[in-house]
Amino acid sequence: MAVITQFVVVRDGVEKMTFASKKEADAYDRMLDVADNLIPFLQQSELELEDNVIEKLAFYLASNKDTLSNLLKGGVPEKAPAKRSKKSESETQ
Repeated sequence: MAVITQFVVVRDGVEKMTFASKKEADAYDRMLDVADNLIPFLQQSELELEDNVIEKLAFYLASNKDTLSNLLKGGVPEKAPAKRSKKSESETQ
């Protein structure tokens, strides 16, 4: 019988995600903390956003905190990898 160790992130009694390593679980938990802290900040803005949009935006900003931090410091945005068109994908097959 195999033993599998799993690390579960639970918030307010709700299981959010399961990870194979403690490091990954801790990183996700910290990201959720950042998102939780961003929600009141976004709610105080003059933007009239619905609560679900604020939560999605907070989660997006928290999950991209390194890029956001770089941008807030005046850095240049990182270029995303170019998307391949469907035509070029079908030509290579």
